[in-house]
Amino acid sequence: MSVARLVAALAIVLGLGGLALAQTPTPITATKPITMEELHRAGGVPRGWKFTLPPGDAKTGRALFAKLECNKCHEVKPDFPRTGGAGDVGPALTGMGAHHPAEYFAQSIVDPNAVILAGPGFVGPDGRSIMPDYRDSLTFAELVDLVAYIKSLDGGDRDHHHHEVSAPQEQTAGPYRVRVEYTEPGAAGGHAHGAAPTKPTGHLMVFVADATTGEPVPYLPVTAMIRAEERAARTVRLRPMIGGSGFHYGADVTLPDDTTKITLTLGAAAVKTVGAAAGRFARPITLSFDWE
Repeated sequence: MSVARLVAALAIVLGLGGLALAQTPTPITATKPITMEELHRAGGVPRGWKFTLPPGDAKTGRALFAKLECNKCHEVKPDFPRTGGAGDVGPALTGMGAHHPAEYFAQSIVDPNAVILAGPGFVGPDGRSIMPDYRDSLTFAELVDLVAYIKSLDGGDRDHHHHEVSAPQEQTAGPYRVRVEYTEPGAAGGHAHGAAPTKPTGHLMVFVADATTGEPVPYLPVTAMIRAEERAARTVRLRPMIGGSGFHYGADVTLPDDTTKITLTLGAAAVKTVGAAAGRFARPITLSFDWE
């Protein structure tokens, strides 16, 4: 997917009247400033840069999905079963959230002809997608919430209101930019390491990147302390892994429903760092994420 094309499509949405006039701005984690000269030398964007959609509210997105009558074309089990009407022609979205990044869904909503699916009823006589674009119908905040709902549809016929993929949380601490994601037990796209577990488990993922270059930082000892309201705190060790989401530190662990906080400790790098990175990853860092 072309990032430039996605940014251009979203810019159209951003230019619409009423953008987030009644919305409370989401706090943005500060990153290390970069000079314009450095930016130009790097080709116009920082090394490792990637456009990412901010987190949205899946519950609000579900209401918007119904308001826009998306369910007339797209089935979602169990929220919106097929009606059997003539409009039931779009691809079913049940479980689809685990298969595509949020930015892909955003582009599909505002520019449905960017990727045209082959299938009965998906393409009109003119060779274009029959799905209308919603760039003139949504504020950017609504687009983000709608995408959050579609991303939550990750586990087949499960009840999506209680078993969603948690929205990623991100912080910058010291030389690191750290993002935490969690997939509920049984969700599509989960991991299975070693022998098959006796029952499904969740999967906790921690993505650690150099805050300056955006490059992943390997060879770190990483632990997570999981705190819940009615259970004793538990500490798990995360191992380096490479999966569909790229390099990350992960652990097959199920978070209690009453989890309130996840505290990460990133130890000193286990390998020698040289050049511009010399000594940058030598000190342990601890940071906490409030969990809902």
